[in-house]
Amino acid sequence: MGRVDMSRLVRSRKNTSVNQHAAIQGRIHASHNITKDDVVQLYHINKTLCQGCRANSKDNPNCFCGFIPPSNGVRKQGLWQKVADTVTELGPDPGDALRLSQESPSGLTNLGATCYVNSVLQCLYMTRAFRTGVFAAEMELVKSHPVLYQLGLLFAQLHSGKKIAVDSAPFASTLELDNAVQQDGQEFMKLLLSLLESVLGASQNMQARNVVQNVFRGTYSYVITCSKCGQESDLSKQAVDFYELELNVKGFTSLEESLNDYLSEEILQGENQRMCESCQMRVDATHCTKLRSLPPVLNFQLKRFVFNMKTLTKKKVTSKFSFPRTIDMGPRLSAYGENESTAIYDLSAILVHKGSMANSGHYVAHIKDDRTEEWWQFDDEQVTSLGFHPLGEVTSQATASKDIITPEDVGGKDQPLQAGVSEASGSADPSSRSHSESEMLTSADAYMLMYSCRSELRNDKSGFLPGEDPVPMEVEKERKIDDNADLPEQLRLEIEQMNNDFEAMCWEYTRRREEELSRIAERKEEVRSILALAPAKSLEEPFFWISTEWLRSWADSLTPPAPVDNTPLLCPHQKVTPKSLPIMKRITAKAWKQLEALYKGGPAISGDDYCADCIFEDARAAASADTYRDQRMYMREVIEDVLNGRGLDDKTYFVSRTWLQQWVRRKVADAPSDADAGPTAALRCPHGGLLPEQAAAAARRQRVPQIVWEYLVNNAERVENSNVQGHQAFPEDQSTCSQCQIEINKAATKKEGLRATKFEQRSKHEALYGGKSTVIYPGCTYYLVPTVWLSKWRAYLGAAGKNVLAVDEPVGLEGFILSLLCQKHEGMLFKPPSLTRGRRGEIVQQTFDDDVFTVIPEDDWHNLCQQWEMNPAKGIRAEVELGNLSTDISRKNTVEGEGLEPHFEETNLLDACNGRKSEVILISDDDDRGIKFENVPFLRTTPEVCRECIEERETHEFLTKLNYTNREISVTLVRGKEPPPSLLLASSGTEAERRTSKRARRASATSGGRIQLNVSGDTTIFQLKLQIWEALEVVKENQKLHFGKDELLDDSATLAELNILPGANLWVMDTGQHENRDITEELPTEKTGRVQTEEGFRGTRLLMGGLPSLVESLSAHAVQSGFVPPLSASSNGDSTMVNVSITEDHNVEALDEPMLTEHSISDEPLEQERGTERTSAEGSADSNPSMVDTAGLEEGPNGLIVEDVSSAHIMHESDMEAMEQDAGNTNSRGRS
Repeated sequence: MGRVDMSRLVRSRKNTSVNQHAAIQGRIHASHNITKDDVVQLYHINKTLCQGCRANSKDNPNCFCGFIPPSNGVRKQGLWQKVADTVTELGPDPGDALRLSQESPSGLTNLGATCYVNSVLQCLYMTRAFRTGVFAAEMELVKSHPVLYQLGLLFAQLHSGKKIAVDSAPFASTLELDNAVQQDGQEFMKLLLSLLESVLGASQNMQARNVVQNVFRGTYSYVITCSKCGQESDLSKQAVDFYELELNVKGFTSLEESLNDYLSEEILQGENQRMCESCQMRVDATHCTKLRSLPPVLNFQLKRFVFNMKTLTKKKVTSKFSFPRTIDMGPRLSAYGENESTAIYDLSAILVHKGSMANSGHYVAHIKDDRTEEWWQFDDEQVTSLGFHPLGEVTSQATASKDIITPEDVGGKDQPLQAGVSEASGSADPSSRSHSESEMLTSADAYMLMYSCRSELRNDKSGFLPGEDPVPMEVEKERKIDDNADLPEQLRLEIEQMNNDFEAMCWEYTRRREEELSRIAERKEEVRSILALAPAKSLEEPFFWISTEWLRSWADSLTPPAPVDNTPLLCPHQKVTPKSLPIMKRITAKAWKQLEALYKGGPAISGDDYCADCIFEDARAAASADTYRDQRMYMREVIEDVLNGRGLDDKTYFVSRTWLQQWVRRKVADAPSDADAGPTAALRCPHGGLLPEQAAAAARRQRVPQIVWEYLVNNAERVENSNVQGHQAFPEDQSTCSQCQIEINKAATKKEGLRATKFEQRSKHEALYGGKSTVIYPGCTYYLVPTVWLSKWRAYLGAAGKNVLAVDEPVGLEGFILSLLCQKHEGMLFKPPSLTRGRRGEIVQQTFDDDVFTVIPEDDWHNLCQQWEMNPAKGIRAEVELGNLSTDISRKNTVEGEGLEPHFEETNLLDACNGRKSEVILISDDDDRGIKFENVPFLRTTPEVCRECIEERETHEFLTKLNYTNREISVTLVRGKEPPPSLLLASSGTEAERRTSKRARRASATSGGRIQLNVSGDTTIFQLKLQIWEALEVVKENQKLHFGKDELLDDSATLAELNILPGANLWVMDTGQHENRDITEELPTEKTGRVQTEEGFRGTRLLMGGLPSLVESLSAHAVQSGFVPPLSASSNGDSTMVNVSITEDHNVEALDEPMLTEHSISDEPLEQERGTERTSAEGSADSNPSMVDTAGLEEGPNGLIVEDVSSAHIMHESDMEAMEQDAGNTNSRGRS
């Protein structure tokens, strides 16, 4: 069977319904009687009940489809949406933030850029010994210091809170941190511990007072040994406290390598020799750092952020770094006796910095729960279990991933334990720890590693305190941590209150949500039940009419609608008319009574409330429409015959032919419309008469019979009312308007005369009008005409035929010429056109698109002056002259002069100017010197060129071109030995570039990579080379950048200074002499004389409340290290005071050699190269640098920036003895 055309079927049914409707109205109009059956059919009461319609049918009052969605269906809004708006307005469910169980850790909210704060706080909290010490502080002390109170409250919420994520805003606000600026996690931890150490120092509880020291403090010594006698200096026996070990990442692949380098010996010789107390002379010596004691929690801070002193910027070292899950630090401890010790540490936390940039990225922490040995990832609010592996569960796929290194990758299975390599295991069973404790982990983002000493060895002092200067006993006793320690009573009560408030909020939300859901369910049930009662199943069943709009609003509204409003259904007689059928529905009396009882309103419209008056009026209008359609159909047939030349025997009238054709094509309507107006409007002239047909295309007319004219006028009057101008009668015998005819005749005469004039001018100037080049002869006179005026003149002469008046004649020639002359010097403002020789040696104008003048013969000039009424003497007169140009054929370059004279030959040619004989200089043969002479033609004008004004104008135009912004230039990477010839033409969109052959352009495009760069006139060559570096991956030192034949060597020069315009073609060659490197090392500072420095935590509470200033920190570190006496004990009054500007945990790349010079101290540790154990409270690795003026700064040793302020000594050799004597009496904390 063929496929049924549903659209045609629908149209057929609709047409059938319309025909039935028209038949009923015709019967009513004829009989003046309305039967019950007529009402049923007019109001479509007999329409069947439909089900499953895609949309509600407006034509069927019994269709209730689409008011509600199908079963289990939803809508985007209203009562039937998936989640109601009223439920959404309640806000997020606080129950979603409910902690799953006390066994799962809680996260911390990110306030914008505070991921570094959250990661460090989680590391500290998960260190049980530390949080127990914080909880042990007296509440009087805690409440007296806001930071300590907020930290204790935050730890208490993490310990016993009910929320899945704790709000860190109060703590960050108390510290006065900028939540929009990401800072350095290591720096934050150092400063926070320093602040807590200072605050808790006032506690009477020993466990709280020494918690920072007990958990994180170890000691080491700077040991200097004489290479001659083997004795160590007295300073070597002094212990220096440390709280973290800062290890280099750059240049090392594993923790073991970096730690070995940290503890390695360095030789002091030459200028760095030291004075030996035993030998009493300057001798070679060795210097190293030796660990004396280790803390329970050993913190390795990996220096991934390095500082480039050349560019004053930071960058991140993204190389992979390996570290073991278990490390034995015993062999690395210095033993001042024969007893050997072991100190086995297990990895307990990893601080990770994700991202490749130093000033951005994201911090997360991987921390082990010491109770279950399960690892967790803390990513702000999200806390995810990693199983029993620090980097996630090890699977067969993960074993080969970038974050896990197998034993074979680092040297095999037989490596010793301290090397950190053994068989890797991915077992999730904690009992398998013995198989995986020496597993080597690898990460390119690990930033800080925390190792915890084995609990069974923590009470063994010899395990980690083998030195001669042990920690006091009262500190040792507090190292044993109570695993079952409870919260302080005050904090416990506060947390209970918080938990109760949170649970009450969750309960209240649940209650309100359930109430709202219950109300919505009741509304849905009400809608479903009433709509089930609405359809009337028989014609005899009583029914009421109701507004479809109100019914739809009621069925889809979350809240109860307004009272029933049926007023839009009523006609002026307060009944319902069949025209209201699309906006009303027929419902049963039972459904109407329920709606009326619930929502009131009305009026109630029963089935008997139909309007008989409206039905009779509609029947009469329908009959009238039928009459109009019948008449129109008849008239259209008559008019079609008229248009074909038939039926014009009787009296006729004129109508617009165009209007009549459009009337015939128009669809049949029920009544006249605006398209029936104005049948003769286009034929009426401004004088009220008949417009001649030749006046306009719209004036074409068509004769129609009188019967047609009367029908058209009748319809036009019904539309136009009193406006008779649109249907003014023009009988066939009416003559056209005489005034209009006169005007038309005059215009025709003018056109004819203009055509003759233009034809005459084209004949006189045939060559000039055709655009042919004028052959220029020496000795003849020519004139220069503005090219723009000549183009307009050609366009004017070219307009012929019907378009003869379409183009206006050009303005006066004299005014054009005067505008191109200098009024001050009465010279030409533009240079005359260049001349060249044709193929036969004739001289012609070298035509360019931007030529201002065109050369024309003298005869053409005089004819133009006569036609445009101009004085010929005011023109620009030109004569050709020949200059000498010598070309060295052997050298292929052009020279002028050099005292060479060409050979001349004289010949007689017919002068094309005036018919006389003239002498013409011809090209001679090569002479015996290999020199060929050419005659170079040029124009000499009267008036002459005003060079002063031209130079001024050209200079201004050129400078304007150089002042460009964000325009494109082309750079081509040439890989061969020689560039294509097209690139040797220094082009900035000039004629040289436009005339490059296609072959040359193709070679330029394929000889290497070609790029388009956006530059400005003030872009320097250095900046351009950086763009080329980034786009073509050619380092700056390897670039040989050219513009044309010239190499661009001055990196400080701008493109404008080198006359490089937009569209220029530059080319570069790669020498390959230097290795490729990171482009960030070359990024310049923003402004000369100003550098970016980092505010760090300046202005926050981390630098208040007992934390020493930068000067005190550097001084204490130097004094405790034994290299510099206290500031008050200076033995050299004229010693230079300097402030070393270094970021605390950034490796200084510019310092590739030890900073020991003849002015430095021989005993000073080589910490400048390592950058270890140094705290800078004034600078950190934050991402919000500020601008500081470098005026007054001087460059110290190895390029280090120094400033004349009182902060530290640079000691001379004469200060050595005083330094060592005073150092023994100094006992400062010396925080690293």
